This record gives sequence, structure tokens and C-alpha cells, in this order.
Amino acid sequence: MKTLVILAHPHLDASRVNRRWKEELLNYPDEITLHELYHEYPTWTIDVSKEQALVEAYDHVIFQFPLYWYSYPPLLKKWFDDVFAYGWAYGSTGDKLKGKKMGLAMSIGDKKENYQPEGSVSFTVEEVIAPFKASLRHVGAEALPYFAVFGASFQASDEKIDQSAISYIDHLFRYKK
Repeated sequence: MKTLVILAHPHLDASRVNRRWKEELLNYPDEITLHELYHEYPTWTIDVSKEQALVEAYDHVIFQFPLYWYSYPPLLKKWFDDVFAYGWAYGSTGDKLKGKKMGLAMSIGDKKENYQPEGSVSFTVEEVIAPFKASLRHVGAEALPYFAVFGASFQASDEKIDQSAISYIDHLFRYKK
């Protein structure tokens, strides 16, 4: 079973983490298909039929992105709004995502300790991604544990980022079964 990684980063060239993760993903062309939304849709006009067919072809889908203001980048949100359509993803005839394993891989700019009830964010990552998990439950998909690297904005060393790329691949392979 191949994995589809939907990469949504509006400024990938400026990203240390997501760019490095992309480089690592490309080392596994037989196991991983990479689909870059900002490259594919620079005008934000999403080909819904094409995207639905792509997602239907995979049982394991990962959404990779930087956490922006405690949510997804805007094109990824639009992608969900357009692609997870009534009659396809949910509703009386919407069963195309039922049983698929889906998860998140996020670069998070802030420190991990700030994503605690007593931290400056006051919410855990699990709480921040609750809308994603609720959406997956609504469409009958299985929400996988998330993968994240913290301190991506300023603290992560090149060594930490390189190690996170290896750990990311391990995470993908662990949950694709």
C-alpha cells in the first residue's frame, strides 16, 4: 500500500523543515507519492474530480503542512472544503473515505512546552487538531496519530531537522499497515 502525502506549504522554498521532509519523502518513490497543493494550484482553482480520484487511489493519506495560527494553511482548508464534498465524502452516498487511514505531519514554530494547558498557547496539539479529527470521524476515515516537529520557526537545528525527517519516514511506515 503506497502512501499519498499532500503537502501544503505556501512558501516551501523558505521552509527549513517542510523542504527537508520533502527531500526525504522523494527518496521513497515506490512507497510514497508526493502531491504539492501550492505547486499544483497556484490560482487556487482546485480540480475536485482529479483530487477525489487521487485520494480514492490510496488507503493511507498524510497531510503535511506548517501549523499556521493553530490551523491549516488556507489552500489546504479550501482543499478540504472543496474535495470532501457531500455525496462523495459524506451523506447517504458519500463513502469514498470510509476506512482510509489519514493523518497530519506538521511543522510547529513554537516550543513544545507551550502546547500544554499551562503553556502560553494553553491548548495541546491534540486540542488544536480536534476539527481535523472530527472531520475524519464524520467521513468514516481513521485518524492516525499526528507527527510534528516543534521549534521550526527559529529553534530547530539542522541536526534536529534532519533527524525529524528520518523520524517522519519511520512514522509513515509504522502507520501505513
